[in-house]
Amino acid sequence: MSEQDLERLKYPVGRFEAGPAPDSGLRREMIRELEQFPAQLRAAVEGLNPEQLDTRYRPDGWTIRQVVHHLPDSHMNSYVRFKLAVTEEVPTIRTYEEARWAELEEARTADPELSLSLLEALHARWTLFLAQVPESGWSRTMAHPEMGPLTMDDLLQLYVWHCRHHFAHITNLKDRMNWA
Repeated sequence: MSEQDLERLKYPVGRFEAGPAPDSGLRREMIRELEQFPAQLRAAVEGLNPEQLDTRYRPDGWTIRQVVHHLPDSHMNSYVRFKLAVTEEVPTIRTYEEARWAELEEARTADPELSLSLLEALHARWTLFLAQVPESGWSRTMAHPEMGPLTMDDLLQLYVWHCRHHFAHITNLKDRMNWA
């Protein structure tokens, strides 16, 4: 497999690039996209059998099951990051070893329903919170140890991309494998 092919499998919607701060209308659309994501993810994995769930979306990548379990892990961290940014002055946020989390037994073997249900509740609460952030709050900043300073607008863009990114991992694999 060529490096270019591997890059396309790894980043099916491209690498993340923050754009300019969205206006309030685009921000509402992005929050709506986060709100709808759990249902879209559930539909994408519905009917997959255990063998399909345990198929890697790319060589040396995660299985669909691991991706499903990764999403609430990541999005819980994001939810906390947003709340820290609103309640503290330029908080330094923690990173976590997502690859190591994905290799934990429960991430490799647990029923995806556990994470789908968690993601639904988390996104309902997260998007309720985001919808209530005042316009002035979106420029609040946090310090990411690897990415540097991020505004709440930057983080919103990152997590909308994150949803699209992992959704494409799953749906592109299904297409390649001709899974209905």
